[in-house]
Amino acid sequence: IAVLQIVKESQQQHGLRHGDFQRYRGYCSRRLRRLRKTLNFKMGNRHKFTGKKVTEEILSDNRYLLLILMDAERAWSYAMQLKQEANTEPRKRFHLLSRLRKAVKHAEELERLCESNRVDAKTKLEAQAYMAYLTGMLRFEHQEWKAAMEAFNKCKTIYEKLANAFTEEQAVLYNQRVEEISPNIRYCAYNIGDQSAMNELMQMRLRSGGTEGLLAEKLEALITQTRAKQAATMSEVEWRGRTVPVKIDKVRIFLLGLADNEAAIVQAENEETKERLFESLLSECRDAIQAVREDLKPDQKQREHSLESDSGKVSNIQYLHSYLTYIKLSTAIKRNESMAKSLQKALLQQQRSEEDGKRTPRPQDLIRLYDIILQNLVELTQLPGLEEDKNFQKEIGLKTLVYKAYRCFFIAQSYVLVKKWSEALVLYERVLKYAREVQSGAGAYTNSLKELPDVQDLITQVNAEKFSLQAAAILDANDTHETESPSQVKDGKPLSERFETFCLDPSLVSKQVSLVHFPPGFQPIPCKPLFFDLALNHVAFPPLEDKVEQKAKSGLTGYIKGIFGFKS
Repeated sequence: IAVLQIVKESQQQHGLRHGDFQRYRGYCSRRLRRLRKTLNFKMGNRHKFTGKKVTEEILSDNRYLLLILMDAERAWSYAMQLKQEANTEPRKRFHLLSRLRKAVKHAEELERLCESNRVDAKTKLEAQAYMAYLTGMLRFEHQEWKAAMEAFNKCKTIYEKLANAFTEEQAVLYNQRVEEISPNIRYCAYNIGDQSAMNELMQMRLRSGGTEGLLAEKLEALITQTRAKQAATMSEVEWRGRTVPVKIDKVRIFLLGLADNEAAIVQAENEETKERLFESLLSECRDAIQAVREDLKPDQKQREHSLESDSGKVSNIQYLHSYLTYIKLSTAIKRNESMAKSLQKALLQQQRSEEDGKRTPRPQDLIRLYDIILQNLVELTQLPGLEEDKNFQKEIGLKTLVYKAYRCFFIAQSYVLVKKWSEALVLYERVLKYAREVQSGAGAYTNSLKELPDVQDLITQVNAEKFSLQAAAILDANDTHETESPSQVKDGKPLSERFETFCLDPSLVSKQVSLVHFPPGFQPIPCKPLFFDLALNHVAFPPLEDKVEQKAKSGLTGYIKGIFGFKS
Protein backbone atom coordinates (compact mmCIF):
# COMPACT_ATOMS: atom_id res chain seq x y z
CA ILE A 1 0.00 0.00 0.00
CA ALA A 2 1.08 3.61 -0.58
CA VAL A 3 1.00 4.70 3.06
CA LEU A 4 1.86 8.39 2.62
CA GLN A 5 -0.43 8.86 -0.39
CA ILE A 6 -3.40 7.26 1.41
CA VAL A 7 -2.78 9.37 4.51
CA LYS A 8 -2.38 12.66 2.61
CA GLU A 9 -5.42 12.15 0.38
CA SER A 10 -7.61 11.21 3.34
CA GLN A 11 -6.44 14.22 5.33
CA GLN A 12 -6.96 16.71 2.51
CA GLN A 13 -10.43 15.42 1.63
CA HIS A 14 -11.79 15.12 5.17
CA GLY A 15 -11.08 18.25 7.17
CA LEU A 16 -7.35 18.85 7.49
CA ARG A 17 -7.35 21.37 4.65
CA HIS A 18 -9.11 23.65 7.16
CA GLY A 19 -7.45 22.26 10.29
CA ASP A 20 -10.58 20.33 11.38
CA PHE A 21 -9.04 17.33 13.19
CA GLN A 22 -12.35 16.29 14.73
CA ARG A 23 -13.89 15.75 11.31
CA TYR A 24 -10.90 13.70 10.19
CA ARG A 25 -11.09 11.58 13.34
CA GLY A 26 -14.74 10.83 12.60
CA TYR A 27 -13.82 9.83 9.06
CA CYS A 28 -11.16 7.40 10.37
CA SER A 29 -13.70 5.78 12.70
CA ARG A 30 -16.26 5.31 9.92
CA ARG A 31 -13.66 3.89 7.55
CA LEU A 32 -12.48 1.43 10.23
CA ARG A 33 -16.05 0.22 10.70
CA ARG A 34 -16.49 -0.25 6.96
CA LEU A 35 -13.21 -2.16 6.65
CA ARG A 36 -14.05 -4.48 9.54
CA LYS A 37 -17.46 -5.18 8.07
CA THR A 38 -16.03 -5.86 4.60
CA LEU A 39 -13.28 -8.15 5.92
CA ASN A 40 -15.64 -9.79 8.45
CA PHE A 41 -13.08 -8.84 11.10
CA LYS A 42 -15.49 -7.76 13.83
CA MET A 43 -14.58 -7.38 17.47
CA GLY A 44 -17.32 -9.64 18.84
CA ASN A 45 -20.99 -8.62 18.75
CA ARG A 46 -23.24 -6.08 20.42
CA HIS A 47 -23.35 -8.11 23.63
CA LYS A 48 -19.71 -9.12 24.07
CA PHE A 49 -16.35 -7.68 22.99
CA THR A 50 -13.82 -10.12 21.58
CA GLY A 51 -10.48 -8.60 20.76
CA LYS A 52 -8.70 -9.65 17.57
CA LYS A 53 -5.26 -8.87 16.25
CA VAL A 54 -4.01 -8.77 12.68
CA THR A 55 -1.29 -11.39 12.28
CA GLU A 56 0.93 -12.46 9.40
CA GLU A 57 -1.14 -15.63 8.92
CA ILE A 58 -4.31 -13.73 7.98
CA LEU A 59 -2.45 -11.09 5.97
CA SER A 60 -4.01 -12.03 2.65
CA ASP A 61 -5.44 -8.61 1.76
CA ASN A 62 -3.85 -5.15 1.91
CA ARG A 63 -6.98 -3.91 3.68
CA TYR A 64 -5.73 -5.58 6.86
CA LEU A 65 -2.82 -3.14 6.79
CA LEU A 66 -5.30 -0.31 6.23
CA LEU A 67 -7.05 -1.32 9.46
CA ILE A 68 -3.91 -0.65 11.50
CA LEU A 69 -3.07 2.51 9.52
CA MET A 70 -6.53 3.97 10.21
CA ASP A 71 -6.19 3.09 13.89
CA ALA A 72 -2.95 5.06 14.02
CA GLU A 73 -4.45 7.99 12.09
CA ARG A 74 -7.48 8.10 14.37
CA ALA A 75 -5.30 8.27 17.49
CA TRP A 76 -3.03 10.92 15.88
CA SER A 77 -5.97 13.11 14.79
CA TYR A 78 -7.46 12.92 18.29
CA ALA A 79 -4.09 14.03 19.72
CA MET A 80 -3.97 17.02 17.35
CA GLN A 81 -7.55 17.94 18.27
CA LEU A 82 -6.61 17.86 21.96
CA LYS A 83 -3.55 20.00 21.20
CA GLN A 84 -5.83 22.74 19.84
CA GLU A 85 -8.03 22.52 22.94
CA ALA A 86 -5.04 22.41 25.33
CA ASN A 87 -4.40 26.11 24.69
CA THR A 88 -7.35 26.93 26.95
CA GLU A 89 -7.49 23.69 29.00
CA PRO A 90 -3.94 22.65 30.00
CA ARG A 91 -5.10 19.38 31.60
CA LYS A 92 -5.88 17.97 28.16
CA ARG A 93 -2.17 17.79 27.45
CA PHE A 94 -1.96 14.52 29.40
CA HIS A 95 -4.68 13.01 27.23
CA LEU A 96 -2.83 14.33 24.16
CA LEU A 97 0.34 12.43 25.12
CA SER A 98 -1.67 9.27 25.76
CA ARG A 99 -3.22 9.43 22.28
CA LEU A 100 0.18 10.02 20.66
CA ARG A 101 1.59 6.96 22.45
CA LYS A 102 -1.37 4.97 21.15
CA ALA A 103 -0.67 6.16 17.59
CA VAL A 104 3.00 5.13 17.92
CA LYS A 105 1.93 1.71 19.19
CA HIS A 106 -0.27 1.16 16.09
CA ALA A 107 2.56 2.41 13.85
CA GLU A 108 4.97 -0.10 15.42
CA GLU A 109 2.47 -2.89 14.78
CA LEU A 110 2.15 -1.75 11.15
CA GLU A 111 5.95 -1.81 10.78
CA ARG A 112 6.14 -5.30 12.31
CA LEU A 113 3.50 -6.67 9.93
CA CYS A 114 5.21 -5.07 6.94
CA GLU A 115 8.33 -7.15 7.66
CA SER A 116 6.45 -10.13 6.20
CA ASN A 117 7.54 -11.55 2.86
CA ARG A 118 4.08 -10.79 1.47
CA VAL A 119 4.73 -7.02 1.63
CA ASP A 120 6.79 -5.27 -1.05
CA ALA A 121 9.90 -3.21 -0.32
CA LYS A 122 8.29 0.19 -0.94
CA THR A 123 5.56 -0.48 1.64
CA LYS A 124 8.18 -1.62 4.17
CA LEU A 125 10.10 1.63 3.76
CA GLU A 126 6.96 3.77 3.98
CA ALA A 127 5.86 1.96 7.15
CA GLN A 128 9.28 2.57 8.73
CA ALA A 129 9.14 6.26 7.79
CA TYR A 130 5.58 6.58 9.14
CA MET A 131 6.58 4.99 12.46
CA ALA A 132 9.65 7.24 12.71
CA TYR A 133 7.50 10.33 12.02
CA LEU A 134 4.99 9.54 14.81
CA THR A 135 7.81 8.62 17.19
CA GLY A 136 9.49 11.95 16.48
CA MET A 137 6.28 13.83 17.20
CA LEU A 138 5.83 11.99 20.51
CA ARG A 139 9.41 12.74 21.58
CA PHE A 140 8.97 16.34 20.40
CA GLU A 141 6.00 16.78 22.73
CA HIS A 142 7.97 15.21 25.59
CA GLN A 143 10.77 17.72 24.77
CA GLU A 144 13.23 14.87 24.33
CA TRP A 145 15.07 16.79 21.64
CA LYS A 146 17.83 14.30 20.83
CA ALA A 147 15.49 11.31 20.44
CA ALA A 148 13.04 13.42 18.42
CA MET A 149 15.82 14.64 16.14
CA GLU A 150 17.03 11.08 15.49
CA ALA A 151 13.51 9.91 14.63
CA PHE A 152 12.87 12.87 12.31
CA ASN A 153 16.23 12.37 10.59
CA LYS A 154 15.43 8.71 9.99
CA CYS A 155 12.06 9.67 8.52
CA LYS A 156 13.64 12.37 6.34
CA THR A 157 16.32 9.99 5.02
CA ILE A 158 13.77 7.34 4.01
CA TYR A 159 11.53 9.82 2.21
CA GLU A 160 14.49 11.38 0.38
CA LYS A 161 15.55 7.94 -0.87
CA LEU A 162 11.98 7.16 -1.97
CA ALA A 163 11.78 10.53 -3.79
CA ASN A 164 14.98 9.74 -5.70
CA ALA A 165 13.79 6.26 -6.64
CA PHE A 166 10.56 7.26 -8.37
CA THR A 167 9.34 9.74 -11.00
CA GLU A 168 8.88 13.44 -10.30
CA GLU A 169 5.11 13.12 -10.00
CA GLN A 170 5.42 10.42 -7.36
CA ALA A 171 8.24 12.26 -5.58
CA VAL A 172 6.15 15.38 -4.90
CA LEU A 173 4.48 13.86 -1.82
CA TYR A 174 7.78 12.66 -0.37
CA ASN A 175 9.43 16.05 -0.88
CA GLN A 176 6.50 17.79 0.79
CA ARG A 177 6.85 15.59 3.85
CA VAL A 178 10.60 16.30 3.95
CA GLU A 179 9.86 20.06 3.94
CA GLU A 180 7.38 19.58 6.79
CA ILE A 181 9.95 17.72 8.89
CA SER A 182 12.93 20.06 8.30
CA PRO A 183 11.80 22.89 10.67
CA ASN A 184 11.25 20.34 13.46
CA ILE A 185 14.78 18.99 12.96
CA ARG A 186 16.31 22.48 13.13
CA TYR A 187 14.24 23.32 16.22
CA CYS A 188 15.49 20.19 17.96
CA ALA A 189 19.06 21.07 16.93
CA TYR A 190 18.68 24.55 18.42
CA ASN A 191 17.45 23.15 21.72
CA ILE A 192 20.34 20.68 21.80
CA GLY A 193 22.78 23.59 21.46
CA ASP A 194 23.22 24.45 17.78
CA GLN A 195 22.90 28.26 17.72
CA SER A 196 23.14 28.43 13.91
CA ALA A 197 19.81 26.61 13.67
CA MET A 198 17.96 29.80 14.64
CA ASN A 199 18.78 31.54 11.37
CA GLU A 200 17.73 28.49 9.37
CA LEU A 201 14.44 28.35 11.26
CA MET A 202 13.78 31.98 10.39
CA GLN A 203 14.48 31.30 6.72
CA MET A 204 12.17 28.27 6.73
CA ARG A 205 9.47 30.34 8.39
CA LEU A 206 9.89 33.01 5.71
CA ARG A 207 9.82 30.59 2.76
CA SER A 208 6.79 28.68 3.99
CA GLY A 209 4.78 31.87 4.59
CA GLY A 210 4.16 30.92 8.22
CA THR A 211 4.57 27.94 10.53
CA GLU A 212 2.04 25.21 11.04
CA GLY A 213 1.43 22.26 13.29
CA LEU A 214 3.53 21.43 16.33
CA LEU A 215 6.19 24.01 15.53
CA ALA A 216 4.03 27.12 15.16
CA GLU A 217 3.66 28.29 18.74
CA LYS A 218 7.05 26.92 19.82
CA LEU A 219 8.95 28.83 17.15
CA GLU A 220 7.18 32.13 17.88
CA ALA A 221 7.90 31.67 21.59
CA LEU A 222 11.54 30.84 20.80
CA ILE A 223 11.98 34.01 18.72
CA THR A 224 10.49 36.15 21.48
CA GLN A 225 12.66 34.42 24.08
CA THR A 226 15.85 34.95 22.05
CA ARG A 227 15.07 38.62 21.53
CA ALA A 228 14.27 39.03 25.22
CA LYS A 229 17.75 37.72 26.11
CA GLN A 230 19.33 40.20 23.71
CA ALA A 231 17.11 43.02 24.99
CA ALA A 232 18.67 42.73 28.44
CA THR A 233 21.85 44.28 27.01
CA MET A 234 20.08 47.05 25.07
CA SER A 235 19.78 50.33 26.97
CA GLU A 236 19.44 53.13 24.39
CA VAL A 237 18.65 53.92 20.78
CA GLU A 238 19.88 56.73 18.52
CA TRP A 239 17.65 58.45 15.96
CA ARG A 240 18.33 61.64 14.00
CA GLY A 241 21.32 62.64 16.12
CA ARG A 242 19.66 62.16 19.52
CA THR A 243 20.26 59.23 21.89
CA VAL A 244 17.23 58.10 23.90
CA PRO A 245 17.28 55.55 26.77
CA VAL A 246 14.96 52.57 26.35
CA LYS A 247 13.69 51.16 29.64
CA ILE A 248 10.54 49.30 28.49
CA ASP A 249 11.20 45.61 27.75
CA LYS A 250 8.50 45.35 25.09
CA VAL A 251 10.01 48.28 23.19
CA ARG A 252 13.48 46.75 23.44
CA ILE A 253 12.30 43.44 22.01
CA PHE A 254 10.51 45.23 19.16
CA LEU A 255 13.52 47.39 18.25
CA LEU A 256 15.85 44.36 18.29
CA GLY A 257 13.59 42.46 15.91
CA LEU A 258 12.97 45.45 13.63
CA ALA A 259 15.96 44.84 11.36
CA ASP A 260 15.17 41.12 11.04
CA ASN A 261 11.55 41.84 10.18
CA GLU A 262 12.50 44.42 7.55
CA ALA A 263 15.02 41.98 6.01
CA ALA A 264 12.38 39.28 5.95
CA ILE A 265 9.98 41.61 4.11
CA VAL A 266 12.62 42.36 1.47
CA GLN A 267 13.32 38.63 0.97
CA ALA A 268 9.65 37.61 0.80
CA GLU A 269 8.97 35.57 -2.31
CA ASN A 270 5.33 36.55 -2.92
CA GLU A 271 2.91 39.35 -2.12
CA GLU A 272 0.87 37.26 0.30
CA THR A 273 3.89 36.52 2.50
CA LYS A 274 5.00 40.16 2.30
CA GLU A 275 1.55 41.38 3.34
CA ARG A 276 1.51 38.97 6.30
CA LEU A 277 4.94 40.17 7.46
CA PHE A 278 3.89 43.82 7.15
CA GLU A 279 0.80 43.17 9.29
CA SER A 280 2.88 41.34 11.89
CA LEU A 281 5.39 44.21 12.09
CA LEU A 282 2.63 46.83 12.39
CA SER A 283 0.94 44.82 15.14
CA GLU A 284 4.18 44.60 17.15
CA CYS A 285 4.78 48.32 16.61
CA ARG A 286 1.30 49.22 17.87
CA ASP A 287 1.89 47.14 21.02
CA ALA A 288 5.20 48.92 21.64
CA ILE A 289 3.56 52.35 21.14
CA GLN A 290 0.82 51.38 23.59
CA ALA A 291 3.44 50.43 26.19
CA VAL A 292 5.17 53.82 25.76
CA ARG A 293 1.83 55.64 25.91
CA GLU A 294 1.04 54.01 29.24
CA ASP A 295 4.32 55.38 30.61
CA LEU A 296 3.51 58.83 29.21
CA LYS A 297 0.26 59.19 31.18
CA PRO A 298 1.69 59.23 34.73
CA ASP A 299 4.62 61.33 33.55
CA GLN A 300 2.47 64.12 32.10
CA LYS A 301 3.41 66.84 34.57
CA GLN A 302 7.10 66.04 34.41
CA ARG A 303 7.00 66.11 30.61
CA GLU A 304 5.34 69.56 30.61
CA HIS A 305 8.03 70.83 32.99
CA SER A 306 10.78 69.51 30.72
CA LEU A 307 9.21 71.31 27.76
CA GLU A 308 9.41 74.63 29.64
CA SER A 309 12.91 74.15 31.02
CA ASP A 310 14.49 72.86 27.81
CA SER A 311 13.01 75.60 25.63
CA GLY A 312 10.82 73.38 23.49
CA LYS A 313 12.92 70.20 23.58
CA VAL A 314 10.64 67.23 24.20
CA SER A 315 11.33 64.64 26.88
CA ASN A 316 13.08 61.33 26.18
CA ILE A 317 9.94 59.25 26.55
CA GLN A 318 8.03 61.57 24.19
CA TYR A 319 10.87 61.42 21.66
CA LEU A 320 10.84 57.61 21.87
CA HIS A 321 7.09 57.72 21.23
CA SER A 322 7.74 59.88 18.15
CA TYR A 323 10.37 57.40 16.94
CA LEU A 324 8.01 54.43 17.25
CA THR A 325 5.24 56.40 15.55
CA TYR A 326 7.67 57.23 12.74
CA ILE A 327 8.41 53.49 12.32
CA LYS A 328 4.71 52.68 12.26
CA LEU A 329 3.83 55.33 9.68
CA SER A 330 6.87 54.50 7.51
CA THR A 331 5.95 50.80 7.55
CA ALA A 332 2.36 51.63 6.62
CA ILE A 333 3.65 53.74 3.70
CA LYS A 334 5.87 50.88 2.51
CA ARG A 335 2.99 48.42 2.76
CA ASN A 336 0.63 50.66 0.77
CA GLU A 337 3.36 51.28 -1.80
CA SER A 338 3.88 47.51 -2.16
CA MET A 339 0.14 47.05 -2.67
CA ALA A 340 0.17 49.87 -5.24
CA LYS A 341 2.97 48.18 -7.19
CA SER A 342 1.06 44.90 -7.33
CA LEU A 343 -2.06 46.77 -8.49
CA GLN A 344 -0.05 48.52 -11.21
CA LYS A 345 1.15 45.15 -12.49
CA ALA A 346 -2.44 43.96 -12.52
CA LEU A 347 -3.48 47.07 -14.47
CA LEU A 348 -0.93 46.22 -17.17
CA GLN A 349 -2.57 42.80 -17.53
CA GLN A 350 -6.07 44.26 -17.51
CA GLN A 351 -7.03 43.16 -21.00
CA ARG A 352 -6.18 39.52 -20.34
CA SER A 353 -8.07 39.56 -17.04
CA GLU A 354 -11.16 40.97 -18.74
CA GLU A 355 -11.13 38.07 -21.15
CA ASP A 356 -10.99 35.66 -18.21
CA GLY A 357 -14.08 37.27 -16.71
CA LYS A 358 -12.34 38.30 -13.45
CA ARG A 359 -12.71 41.65 -11.72
CA THR A 360 -9.95 43.94 -12.90
CA PRO A 361 -8.34 46.63 -10.74
CA ARG A 362 -9.17 50.23 -11.52
CA PRO A 363 -7.15 53.45 -11.19
CA GLN A 364 -9.52 54.47 -8.39
CA ASP A 365 -8.07 51.68 -6.22
CA LEU A 366 -4.59 53.17 -6.61
CA ILE A 367 -5.87 56.69 -5.91
CA ARG A 368 -7.22 55.48 -2.57
CA LEU A 369 -3.85 53.95 -1.63
CA TYR A 370 -1.95 57.14 -2.49
CA ASP A 371 -4.47 59.18 -0.47
CA ILE A 372 -3.63 57.06 2.58
CA ILE A 373 0.10 57.48 1.93
CA LEU A 374 -0.24 61.27 1.73
CA GLN A 375 -2.23 61.27 4.98
CA ASN A 376 0.56 59.29 6.67
CA LEU A 377 3.13 61.82 5.41
CA VAL A 378 1.09 64.66 6.90
CA GLU A 379 1.12 62.87 10.25
CA LEU A 380 4.90 62.46 10.00
CA THR A 381 5.40 66.22 9.73
CA GLN A 382 3.41 66.73 12.94
CA LEU A 383 5.47 64.41 15.16
CA PRO A 384 6.55 66.08 18.44
CA GLY A 385 10.26 66.89 18.50
CA LEU A 386 10.65 67.13 14.72
CA GLU A 387 8.89 70.41 13.98
CA GLU A 388 12.21 72.31 13.94
CA ASP A 389 14.13 69.65 11.99
CA LYS A 390 14.34 71.38 8.61
CA ASN A 391 16.06 68.47 6.86
CA PHE A 392 13.34 66.09 8.00
CA GLN A 393 10.57 68.46 6.91
CA LYS A 394 12.26 69.00 3.52
CA GLU A 395 12.65 65.24 3.02
CA ILE A 396 8.97 64.60 3.83
CA GLY A 397 8.01 67.46 1.49
CA LEU A 398 9.87 65.84 -1.42
CA LYS A 399 8.27 62.46 -0.68
CA THR A 400 4.88 64.16 -0.63
CA LEU A 401 5.54 65.64 -4.09
CA VAL A 402 6.49 62.20 -5.44
CA TYR A 403 3.31 60.55 -4.19
CA LYS A 404 1.20 63.53 -5.28
CA ALA A 405 2.61 63.09 -8.79
CA TYR A 406 1.63 59.42 -8.85
CA ARG A 407 -1.78 60.19 -7.40
CA CYS A 408 -2.37 62.82 -10.11
CA PHE A 409 -1.23 60.35 -12.75
CA PHE A 410 -3.83 57.76 -11.77
CA ILE A 411 -6.56 60.38 -11.45
CA ALA A 412 -5.74 61.32 -15.06
CA GLN A 413 -5.94 57.63 -15.99
CA SER A 414 -9.42 57.42 -14.49
CA TYR A 415 -10.50 60.46 -16.56
CA VAL A 416 -9.10 58.82 -19.70
CA LEU A 417 -11.33 55.80 -19.11
CA VAL A 418 -14.45 58.02 -19.22
CA LYS A 419 -13.10 60.00 -22.22
CA LYS A 420 -12.66 63.32 -20.42
CA TRP A 421 -9.67 64.31 -22.49
CA SER A 422 -9.19 67.94 -21.44
CA GLU A 423 -9.28 67.12 -17.70
CA ALA A 424 -6.80 64.27 -18.19
CA LEU A 425 -4.44 66.52 -20.16
CA VAL A 426 -4.46 69.16 -17.42
CA LEU A 427 -3.69 66.49 -14.79
CA TYR A 428 -0.81 65.13 -16.87
CA GLU A 429 0.67 68.64 -16.90
CA ARG A 430 0.29 68.76 -13.12
CA VAL A 431 2.17 65.44 -12.85
CA LEU A 432 5.06 66.88 -14.87
CA LYS A 433 5.09 69.96 -12.64
CA TYR A 434 5.38 67.85 -9.46
CA ALA A 435 8.06 65.64 -11.01
CA ARG A 436 10.21 68.62 -12.06
CA GLU A 437 9.92 70.09 -8.54
CA VAL A 438 11.19 66.80 -7.11
CA GLN A 439 14.12 66.71 -9.53
CA SER A 440 15.07 70.30 -8.81
CA GLY A 441 14.98 69.88 -5.01
CA ALA A 442 16.38 66.36 -4.63
CA GLY A 443 20.06 67.30 -4.72
CA ALA A 444 21.07 66.63 -1.11
CA TYR A 445 18.31 64.09 -0.44
CA THR A 446 19.10 61.53 -3.14
CA ASN A 447 19.83 58.75 -0.63
CA SER A 448 16.53 59.17 1.20
CA LEU A 449 14.59 59.12 -2.09
CA LYS A 450 16.17 55.90 -3.40
CA GLU A 451 13.39 53.73 -2.00
CA LEU A 452 10.70 55.86 -3.68
CA PRO A 453 9.41 55.30 -7.23
CA ASP A 454 11.57 56.93 -9.90
CA VAL A 455 10.02 60.19 -11.13
CA GLN A 456 12.04 60.06 -14.37
CA ASP A 457 10.17 56.90 -15.38
CA LEU A 458 6.94 58.68 -14.55
CA ILE A 459 7.89 61.67 -16.76
CA THR A 460 8.64 59.33 -19.68
CA GLN A 461 5.34 57.52 -19.18
CA VAL A 462 3.37 60.78 -18.94
CA ASN A 463 4.88 62.14 -22.16
CA ALA A 464 3.88 58.95 -23.96
CA GLU A 465 0.39 59.05 -22.46
CA LYS A 466 -0.07 62.66 -23.58
CA PHE A 467 0.47 61.77 -27.23
CA SER A 468 -1.83 58.76 -26.93
CA LEU A 469 -4.45 60.95 -25.28
CA GLN A 470 -4.34 63.57 -28.06
CA ALA A 471 -4.71 60.88 -30.72
CA ALA A 472 -7.59 59.25 -28.86
CA ALA A 473 -9.33 62.62 -28.46
CA ILE A 474 -9.09 63.31 -32.24
CA LEU A 475 -10.42 59.86 -33.10
CA ASP A 476 -13.23 60.20 -30.59
CA ALA A 477 -14.24 63.57 -32.08
CA ASN A 478 -14.41 62.05 -35.58
CA ASP A 479 -16.46 59.12 -34.33
CA THR A 480 -18.88 61.52 -32.65
CA HIS A 481 -19.50 63.46 -35.86
CA GLU A 482 -20.08 60.24 -37.78
CA THR A 483 -22.48 58.70 -35.34
CA GLU A 484 -24.61 61.75 -34.63
CA SER A 485 -26.72 61.48 -37.84
CA PRO A 486 -30.36 62.60 -37.75
CA SER A 487 -31.58 59.07 -38.32
CA GLN A 488 -29.93 57.78 -35.13
CA VAL A 489 -30.40 60.64 -32.68
CA LYS A 490 -33.07 60.06 -30.11
CA ASP A 491 -34.55 63.23 -28.63
CA GLY A 492 -36.43 61.54 -25.79
CA LYS A 493 -39.91 62.31 -27.14
CA PRO A 494 -42.60 59.59 -27.07
CA LEU A 495 -43.68 57.98 -30.30
CA SER A 496 -46.96 59.92 -30.44
CA GLU A 497 -45.04 63.22 -30.80
CA ARG A 498 -42.57 62.22 -33.53
CA PHE A 499 -44.65 60.53 -36.24
CA GLU A 500 -43.22 62.94 -38.83
CA THR A 501 -39.56 62.07 -38.01
CA PHE A 502 -37.80 58.77 -38.76
CA CYS A 503 -35.66 57.57 -35.84
CA LEU A 504 -33.97 54.22 -35.08
CA ASP A 505 -35.25 53.47 -31.60
CA PRO A 506 -34.49 49.95 -30.29
CA SER A 507 -36.66 50.61 -27.23
CA LEU A 508 -39.80 50.30 -29.38
CA VAL A 509 -39.45 46.50 -29.33
CA SER A 510 -38.57 46.31 -25.64
CA LYS A 511 -40.78 46.10 -22.58
CA GLN A 512 -40.17 49.75 -21.65
CA VAL A 513 -41.40 51.35 -24.85
CA SER A 514 -42.28 55.06 -24.75
CA LEU A 515 -45.50 55.60 -26.74
CA VAL A 516 -47.21 58.51 -24.93
CA HIS A 517 -46.67 60.63 -21.87
CA PHE A 518 -48.37 58.90 -18.95
CA PRO A 519 -49.85 60.24 -16.84
CA PRO A 520 -50.68 63.10 -19.21
CA GLY A 521 -49.52 66.59 -18.29
CA PHE A 522 -51.74 69.50 -17.25
CA GLN A 523 -53.11 71.80 -20.01
CA PRO A 524 -54.50 75.37 -19.63
CA ILE A 525 -58.32 75.83 -20.05
CA PRO A 526 -60.55 79.00 -19.81
CA CYS A 527 -62.03 79.54 -16.36
CA LYS A 528 -65.51 80.91 -15.35
CA PRO A 529 -65.55 84.79 -15.51
CA LEU A 530 -65.89 86.82 -12.31
CA PHE A 531 -68.22 89.95 -12.11
CA PHE A 532 -66.97 93.05 -10.31
CA ASP A 533 -69.52 96.03 -9.84
CA LEU A 534 -67.18 98.96 -10.38
CA ALA A 535 -69.92 101.54 -11.29
CA LEU A 536 -71.44 101.48 -7.80
CA ASN A 537 -68.67 103.63 -6.45
CA HIS A 538 -69.45 106.42 -8.97
CA VAL A 539 -73.29 106.59 -8.50
CA ALA A 540 -74.70 109.84 -6.95
CA PHE A 541 -77.81 109.19 -4.79
CA PRO A 542 -80.62 111.92 -4.42
CA PRO A 543 -80.51 114.06 -1.25
CA LEU A 544 -82.85 113.12 1.70
CA GLU A 545 -82.59 116.31 3.81
CA ASP A 546 -86.15 117.51 3.07
CA LYS A 547 -87.66 114.27 4.27
CA VAL A 548 -85.68 114.26 7.46
CA GLU A 549 -86.81 117.89 8.27
CA GLN A 550 -90.51 117.14 7.57
CA LYS A 551 -90.47 114.29 10.02
CA ALA A 552 -88.94 116.53 12.63
CA LYS A 553 -91.72 119.25 12.27
CA SER A 554 -94.60 116.86 13.04
CA GLY A 555 -93.60 116.70 16.75
CA LEU A 556 -96.23 115.83 19.39
CA THR A 557 -99.20 116.25 17.05
CA GLY A 558 -98.08 113.50 14.79
CA TYR A 559 -97.45 111.23 17.68
CA ILE A 560 -101.00 111.70 19.04
CA LYS A 561 -102.47 111.14 15.61
CA GLY A 562 -100.58 107.98 15.28
CA ILE A 563 -101.97 106.66 18.56
CA PHE A 564 -105.59 107.21 17.57
CA GLY A 565 -105.16 105.92 14.02
CA PHE A 566 -105.33 109.24 12.17
CA LYS A 567 -103.11 109.55 9.18
CA SER A 568 -101.95 112.71 7.54
